[in-house]
Amino acid sequence: MPSPTETNTIDIAGHAVPVVKGGLYDRYRSNPPLSVIAAQLPGVDLSWFKGLEKHKVDIGFESYSPNFYYQNSRVTAVYTADLEALRALMPAEVLAAVQPLQVWPGRGLIAFTAYTYEHCDNDAYNEVAVSIVTNKPGKANLGPFTLLGQSMSGDFWGYVLKLPVNTELARVRGVVGYNLPKWLTGIDRRADAQSVVYDITDSQTGKVDVSFRAKKLDNLSRDVDIVTSSFTNLDHQGQLAYGYAVSRQLSHGSSRDADAVSLTLGDGSLSNYLRALKLGKMLKYEYVPEFQSALYAPKPLASLMGER
Repeated sequence: MPSPTETNTIDIAGHAVPVVKGGLYDRYRSNPPLSVIAAQLPGVDLSWFKGLEKHKVDIGFESYSPNFYYQNSRVTAVYTADLEALRALMPAEVLAAVQPLQVWPGRGLIAFTAYTYEHCDNDAYNEVAVSIVTNKPGKANLGPFTLLGQSMSGDFWGYVLKLPVNTELARVRGVVGYNLPKWLTGIDRRADAQSVVYDITDSQTGKVDVSFRAKKLDNLSRDVDIVTSSFTNLDHQGQLAYGYAVSRQLSHGSSRDADAVSLTLGDGSLSNYLRALKLGKMLKYEYVPEFQSALYAPKPLASLMGER
């Protein structure tokens, strides 16, 4: 593998972006042959990707959809949060299409997810997502019943509030191509026998602002689980859009034990933002040490009805 300290600078929609010299993005721009991936990851099952066809797309720059994530892990904690605070953070146009799920009076849900993409089309990076859990556009919002239905069908919907990443390539692709609220900062992952810890640096002060510790669960399921995670937002023209990722979970477990996770807040901007959401009880924790994913280019929301 090429050294991540050596970079080439490429142009993406007018942005000068450093990429790993000789890395997948440097060589293939989101469309590497699976034979190249197989040579780099001889122990990883790539059969799922063989059934997915890539298409050239214009998302503010030339790319291919879906974007493939071959070897990844994530940890997710779902917390209750102040419903009115959540609604106030969503544009009126988005609120007209989807709303936060109300699990009990005055309380909605926030999903806090930390991702490590070890091997993907746009090289390795870490990412943290803070998302409001919503209903699906065009479907009734029945609060906990909608949540249960999404869980049973593996079809989750949300509105992304914050999405820090630790590479400029991930930032520019996300902001330009998907209109997602990404910014560049340090996201360090470390692990021991019991836990996985993500430390998120405040981009202004350079100090660790948020630390998320998640327990490594035992007795994980090896049954392959297909999950779709979709988001609704506004595109760069202010029009309603949606995007989604389909994930193939190869190893996964969950817990409702409050001690399974801890979220430690500092005095930086992300911590203050999270405090304003008035996070409450942790309802569910998901530990997914192995998954694969395909991220599709966004489309106008009007095209959704009858399409999926």
